[in-house]
Amino acid sequence: MNHSNPKKFTDSWFFKWFLNNQAVIVTLITLLVFLTLYVFTKISFLFIPVLSFGAVLLLPVVISTLLYYLTKPMVDFLEARGIGRTSSIFIVFAAIVALITWGVSGFLPTVRDQLLSFVENLPDYVETVNKEANKLLENPWLRNYQAELEEMLSNISSKAIDYAESFSRNALDWASNFASTIARVTVAIIISPFILFYFLRDSKKMKEGLLKALPTKTRQPISRVMGDINKQLSGYVQGQVTVAVVVGLMFSVMFSLVGLRYPLTFGIIAGLLNMIPYLGSFLAMIPVVIMAMVQGPLMLIKALLVFVVEQTIEGRFVTPLVIGSKLNIHPITIMFILLTAGSMFGVWGVFLGIPIYASLKVVIKEIFDWYKSISGLYTDEAANKEDSDG
Repeated sequence: MNHSNPKKFTDSWFFKWFLNNQAVIVTLITLLVFLTLYVFTKISFLFIPVLSFGAVLLLPVVISTLLYYLTKPMVDFLEARGIGRTSSIFIVFAAIVALITWGVSGFLPTVRDQLLSFVENLPDYVETVNKEANKLLENPWLRNYQAELEEMLSNISSKAIDYAESFSRNALDWASNFASTIARVTVAIIISPFILFYFLRDSKKMKEGLLKALPTKTRQPISRVMGDINKQLSGYVQGQVTVAVVVGLMFSVMFSLVGLRYPLTFGIIAGLLNMIPYLGSFLAMIPVVIMAMVQGPLMLIKALLVFVVEQTIEGRFVTPLVIGSKLNIHPITIMFILLTAGSMFGVWGVFLGIPIYASLKVVIKEIFDWYKSISGLYTDEAANKEDSDG
């Protein structure tokens, strides 16, 4: 009676090819992931209470996490100078409150006046834009396309009317949703400083407590993964905020130099929207283009030139110097992440898609490194042995 030899089977060329083929491994892992997701979809009703509770905590936790990565370097700096951890936190909090007070008293009145003036004059601006559009249609160069342009403008006007009517019909729902959103944001702003305080004070204890609950053999690799994820998130948050501040300053200065109205307001809006990678600057240019069209064709050209110059400086110098290659993610990958996460999860997907992807990338890399170490299939010895067997 013949008995099959397991060792002989594992030494066969097919078995080695199967394990050493990255495409096969990726396919198997993908199938397991989709199988897991399919199982979770069948029992998703069990997680509805957990998801509801998490949705309430998501906004304050996200705000606290962002502030944690921004304030932790300052707290660590003060603690390294001999100041206690709790005292360092209170000093940083006091500095932030003083900075906010200074900003509110110094910049907020100017921004408020500019914003109110823009809103009050908005009907006149719209009328001016319509006149400029009509003049454009009368241009001899565009007479051959006048019918198509008039049809396009008519479609835009009809859609605008439809949106306005829809907004009027759903005004009560909009007001209710807006009020609930304001309430959630207010509660999140009130709770966030307390969460931030405990994050700053007890982050090391939280990590140690989590590691103690894990098996001994897994503590070191999980600690390494947590450290790498922390570096990724810290570099992303600090880099994005720094770039946003620089972008806001550049736009404010350049808009002032070319004579555009409300330069400080548009600069601040551009800096805030720049937190959305690649898409933020384009969104910030929408009100700028409207105002530039009101001030005339020459101002529109100047505003577009400012945008081109700012994008060149930001893309070639600011972003590479500030963020560098910390995330090591290709720009095309970032664009796909933004489009996919935004379509699936809305605003949250746009803001959290890239850091979540960077974190998952660290975890997957660690798993693949572990597989290479235990399989022994990615070493020179394994390749030499396969050549000798062949």
